[in-house]
Amino acid sequence: MRGRAIKLSAARRLVGDLMRFSMKVPRVTVQRRMNLAPLLGARTAQQPRPSWTVLFLKGYALLCAETPEFRRAYVKLPWPQFYEYPASVASIAHEREHDGERAVLLSRIRAPERRPIGELDAAIRAARSTPVLEFGEFRRALRIARLPGPVRWLMMWLGLNIGRQRANYFGTFQLSVYSGLGAESLNPLTPLTTLLNYGPIGADGSVDVRIHYDHRVMDGANVARALERFEQILNGPVADEVRRIGSGPAAARAAP
Repeated sequence: MRGRAIKLSAARRLVGDLMRFSMKVPRVTVQRRMNLAPLLGARTAQQPRPSWTVLFLKGYALLCAETPEFRRAYVKLPWPQFYEYPASVASIAHEREHDGERAVLLSRIRAPERRPIGELDAAIRAARSTPVLEFGEFRRALRIARLPGPVRWLMMWLGLNIGRQRANYFGTFQLSVYSGLGAESLNPLTPLTTLLNYGPIGADGSVDVRIHYDHRVMDGANVARALERFEQILNGPVADEVRRIGSGPAAARAAP
């Protein structure tokens, strides 16, 4: 059957390169069914409501802050070893329109555990709304994607295996979700130590939350305990911060 050849776009080359290195990571998944009713209630009381993405991002960053293994990476230079970062760098996947196609592009947020929810929400909104070629990280990634394959692969290998630079270029963990579309990914890939995703959130606050992790860095029992703690963080410190949003200075000025 005669079809047609379609040239790979820069955006598709980016995804292909990411998968090239992600497939070499021995990745395992641990899932926990969570009850986020307290966080759901706090969020529902706010107008406008903070996105679930930003709430999970803040909670996971707080979890990483108190769990050193989640801030470690397996690197190969100058020899195989772990490299531990003092703070997290989140890598967040966004679907954007570029050159007539839907492209998946990554933005990074440094030390999200130290940033208020409103600031994180603004950063995510900017990555989702700024024209693609006006957003620095997207523009640089697409420019690199136009280089010859061997050059791109060498740059990526070095970026992933030089400990001091890895977080600057790729982050320490990735967040990628489709729950807003009523779907969830069961086997996402990333070259990073962990990837967080979750499914649709029920009316009662129930949700399936998964951590996909590099088995060279940690074991399943560590991740299972971390998921339990993550639920506590979401319903505790994160829910408390959401409630404070509605009782801050702006809310006081708006009150009759």
